Parts: sequence; structure tokens; C-alpha cells
Amino acid sequence: MIILTFLLPMTAGALLPLFRLGSTSRRVYVAIVSAAACALAVSSSIWGSPVTIVTLADGLTISYNKDSLAALFAVLFSLCWLIVSIYAPTYIQHEGHDDRFFAFFLLSLGAMLSLSFSSNLLTLYLSFELVTLLSVPLVLHEETKESIAAALKYLFYSIAGALFGLFGIIFIYSYTNSGAFSLGGTLTEAGPYLPLAVFFCIIGFGTKAGMYPMHGWLPSAHPVAPAPASALLSGIIAKAGVLAVIRVVFYTVGADAVRGTWVMTAWMALAAITVLMGSMMAFREDILKKRLAYSTVSNISYIMLGLATLTATGELGALLHLIAHAFAKNALFLAAGSIIYKTGKTRVSELSGIGRQMPVTLGAFTVASLSLIGIPPLLGFISKWFLASSGVVLGGAAAVIVPAVLIISALLTAGYLLPVVIDGFFPKKDAVVGSYCEAPVSMTLPAVVFAALSLIFGVLGGPLSGIIAEMI
Repeated sequence: MIILTFLLPMTAGALLPLFRLGSTSRRVYVAIVSAAACALAVSSSIWGSPVTIVTLADGLTISYNKDSLAALFAVLFSLCWLIVSIYAPTYIQHEGHDDRFFAFFLLSLGAMLSLSFSSNLLTLYLSFELVTLLSVPLVLHEETKESIAAALKYLFYSIAGALFGLFGIIFIYSYTNSGAFSLGGTLTEAGPYLPLAVFFCIIGFGTKAGMYPMHGWLPSAHPVAPAPASALLSGIIAKAGVLAVIRVVFYTVGADAVRGTWVMTAWMALAAITVLMGSMMAFREDILKKRLAYSTVSNISYIMLGLATLTATGELGALLHLIAHAFAKNALFLAAGSIIYKTGKTRVSELSGIGRQMPVTLGAFTVASLSLIGIPPLLGFISKWFLASSGVVLGGAAAVIVPAVLIISALLTAGYLLPVVIDGFFPKKDAVVGSYCEAPVSMTLPAVVFAALSLIFGVLGGPLSGIIAEMI
């Protein structure tokens, strides 16, 4: 069943251009495949059994299995993909090359599910590389000079990061029996190069997550990609790096082998720097999608900062924020795409009165913004609460630095998101406000659903926190 979970969307994506479907048939096809993949992800998370596809050598296998972490990522990834699949056909239709876009849309979904259910380091690495190769066409879809340059930058950064990760994996393999994942780690010995190997994995896989100093691809790729691709790149695909880091640190090496070392200190420092840097760059940026891209740089490093504390509270906050950011950032990018689709406006300075023209779209944008800022009862508040608490639990300088970084970043987040909302709903008297022009239901509904999920899971934060706490 696990193999079918990722083979179905990949096969459907590969075959799509051969069918030469019309726009309506293609819309139905993509939605059905996405829904089936989501259903299979849920089923595999419950009933899936271990499977080995090929044995390359003793201890080197391409294998898949389910555990609680795989279930969380697979269900989150496929659910978000399903919702975006409702939005994407309408948006992509006016840009052309529909078959190519949706072929790689489904292929990328399959690669992300393969990554989620990977049961050892080798399978993880191969799936990680596959995610990069299959998502690059989503970035260069418009075939402009900017999109091609951004796609190449994304490709080069991701491959370079993966090579860093491969270097670390090679050494880590020598300290384990098989590289298989098990919560708490599977080390048989801790060799002298282990800390360096772990650090290389954090930097390498952290490239996909946009962590400094390998963050440069993200603000370039997101703004030029079509809005549904930007939503998935920011809200979902960037999380591939987070999953890989979790698997290396918590499921292979073990947190105890990293705790108290220079690797932990460097990891926390880089994550904190990225949080503040991303927030400040977003605050200064006028292009809306680029502002949201810098916001992603900051918010995914919230997750990395929580993980770097190596505390149960930090892990809980990180996984909660992973969900909160996925919902909020998908809503924000889809709303931004709707604004561009209907008005052609791409800059924040042009959006005065947009709430009068597109109230539903900006309403979803508002809810998602409040979640990222950390306003109760939205999910972003709960995740940030645990992230800030993780610094206090860790003690020492972290008890001050971690909460301070989160508070400063939250203020900056309010500074770069709320002006869009305030000026959008309450324009200045001299502003020229266009007529009502809400996007089609197929575009507004997915953004509203993501915003609603931010609220629903925030209200249900207690049970959700309890479920995730049992995983770690």
C-alpha cells in the first residue's frame, strides 16, 4: 500500500500529457488523483507495512515504512496538495502549458510522499533529490528569463545542499548498522567525525528549508513561480528539508549525541539569525510574493530553532508550527495569486482598497496573517508558545534569547503583513479603489479552507498538542 501511495500520483503525472485532456477533464483528473493520494496516505499511515524495493548491498536498501512522523508529514503534504489542486487549474489556465504543469504537480506530490515514508537514510536521500528534480519545472513554468534563472538557482542550491547531506550520510552510515530510522537513534558508535557529519546534514538539508547561509534560492524562486506552485514550494516542499533533518538528528544519530555539542550551538545560532534576517527582509520588501517568500525563510527557521533546542517542548512547538505555517502560508500565497489573477497588482504599495474589491480573499489573507503573527486562538499562537517555552526549558542564555527572537520576529511579522490588511480594508481617502472583482469560487474557496484550518486546529490545539506529544 505504501508503494501505491506515491506511485499512483507519479504514474498519473507521467501519463497526463498523453491523454490530451480538455480543461474540465484535466481539472477532474488532477482532483481525483490528488484525493486518491490523500486517501492512500491516510490508509498507509494506519495499515501500511514495511516494504523493501531493492537491496543494493549489505545494509543498503531502498525501503519504506510507516511511523508516526511519516504519517504526520504524508497526511499534511497530501491534504495541502489536494486543496491546492482545486485552485490551480483556474489560475494556470490563463498561463498555458497546463499539461506540463500538472504532470510535474502530480510527480512532485509522489516524490514528497516517497520522502515521507522513507525508512532509511539512503531512501531519504534519493527521495530528497527526486523532490528537487521534479519541482524545478514548477518554478520555470512561465519560461521568462527571471523564472529560468530562479529555477536554475533553486536547482544548484538544492543539489549543493543535498551533496552536503550526502557527505554527512556517508559518515553516519559507518556508525550505524543500516541507516534505518528509529526514534532515539540507531548509532552503534560515536566516531570522531560524527559531529561534523551531523552539521553537514543540517546545513545541507536545511538548504531546502531556506536556512542561512543557504537561503538565497527561496526569495528568488517563489515570486516567479505560479501562485499554486509558490504555495506548495513555501508551505510544503520547503518542509522536505525539515523532515530530512529530523530523520538524521532524532531518528538516526539521536538527540543525546548532539545535545551539548558545538553542533547544537551552531544550529541554534544559524536558526535564530535566519528568523530575524528573514523577518527584516520581508519588512523591507514591496513585492507581495517576495515578501511572503522572505516570511517563509523566517518561519521555517522557527521550526529549526525549536528542533535545535533538542527538548521535547521544542520538538512539539516545531511540529505544531510546521502545520501552522503550512496552512497559513498556503492561504497567503493563494490569496496573493488571486489578487494578481484579478487585478495584475504585484506590489504591496498598489493594494490600497483591495479588501473592498476582494473581501473574501483578503479575509483569508487576514486570518492567515494573524496566525503567523501568533494571535490566539489561531494555531500559530500555540506553536509559538511552545517554541518560546522551549528556550525556558533549555535554560541558560537560551531562556532569554529564544523568546526574544520570537517576540522580535512576531513584531516584524505584524509590521509586514498587517499593513496589507489595514490599507486593504481601510484605504486612505485619496486612494483609487476599483470595483468589486472577487476571484472565482474555485480560487477563493481553497484560500478560505486553509485559513479556516488555521482557526480550527488552533481551537483544537489541546488535543492536537497531545497527539503530537505522543510522537516525540
